Amino acid sequence: MAGDSRERDRGKRLLVLGAGPAQLGLLAAARTRELHVIAVDRDPSAPGFRYADRRAIVSTEDESGIERLASAERVDGLIAPGIDWPVAISARVAERLGLPHPITPETATLSTSKLRQRERFAERGVQQPAYEICAGPREATQAAGRIGFPCVIKAPDRQGQRGLTLVRTASEVGEAVRVALDASRIATLLIEEHVAGREVTVNAFSSDGHFFPLTVTDRLTASLPAFGVALTHVWPSELEPAEIGAAVEAAAAAAAAVGIEHGPSYTQVLVGPEGARVGELAARLGGGHDAELCRAALGVDLNAAALSAALGEEVPAAALAPVARVGGACVRFLVPPVGELREVTGIEEAFALEGIRGIRIYRRPGHRFGEFRRGADRAGAILAVGDSREQALERAARAEGMIRFETDVEALV
Repeated sequence: MAGDSRERDRGKRLLVLGAGPAQLGLLAAARTRELHVIAVDRDPSAPGFRYADRRAIVSTEDESGIERLASAERVDGLIAPGIDWPVAISARVAERLGLPHPITPETATLSTSKLRQRERFAERGVQQPAYEICAGPREATQAAGRIGFPCVIKAPDRQGQRGLTLVRTASEVGEAVRVALDASRIATLLIEEHVAGREVTVNAFSSDGHFFPLTVTDRLTASLPAFGVALTHVWPSELEPAEIGAAVEAAAAAAAAVGIEHGPSYTQVLVGPEGARVGELAARLGGGHDAELCRAALGVDLNAAALSAALGEEVPAAALAPVARVGGACVRFLVPPVGELREVTGIEEAFALEGIRGIRIYRRPGHRFGEFRRGADRAGAILAVGDSREQALERAARAEGMIRFETDVEALV
């Protein structure tokens, strides 16, 4: 059967929007299926290009350029895994070219705009943090006073902590507004309540309108100034079963509200004293190797399912049935020192450790690392498993300690 599948797939052409760290797992899965992959990214050194049959140096936000490329290459499908904005582009281009796509352009737009998403959640009664929409410092200061400190000021159409600031006092509002408006595409910003409690990620897949929850992972984040940047995703969550159930229900309600009936979803849920509230939802795979963690932990291949959905193929319920394979699993991100990268050492030794299922290094020598502030500043990741979540974390930490990023600080002067 596997051979027959590969024969059918060989002629299929897939356009992947993005070849950065967030797309590595899916691109590797596409290579395994022997699809003909055209990958687009504006970065000529994007690490995912090594899995592509053809690379195109095109921005993932260049909608007209992507449409021309998809038409010229006669692709059978488009997919935008791991990053938000191109999800809407892929849905619109697919509709115009008559290609399959798991979600409609309307759903894609709702999933990529935090502003429209908040409005839809409010309409449908999805529990979420209190928020207000603002256009400048004066409005933002007044809104922050009503919502209370600390609060979060963010650009409504960015991800990866771009344009995002935790504001603890009124004196910090002005700078946070400047950061958000500099990043925003629409000169608008969101002021949101900062919800105290545990942050979890619900990775799921929808098929024919049925929501299949898979991994619910604790999202362990960095300290300031890297507010909101995930350092580790850990499965299983430490939440009580009832709290996990509430997080899953919140994620399912969010997916239904924006209209996701097919394909993957990635939902960040805030679980505090007042229950589970949806931080944000994306109609895509998680960008932190969440699909690889799911496969290692539960045996469900989310990358393969996402590829099938992009090509208009059925994803049977049996392929989405989770069976725990290990007691714990985690993805641990690597934080580099500041400076120009000269070399990375210790990878082979780290990979040889028990329980290490994968190591990704994102950057090549010559890349300049600045101060760690955003998800894009991470240098790599380790996937580890164990008999428990604690053992998985211990193994990841041991591997992390063996990997060295040798940098030349003077290169930044």
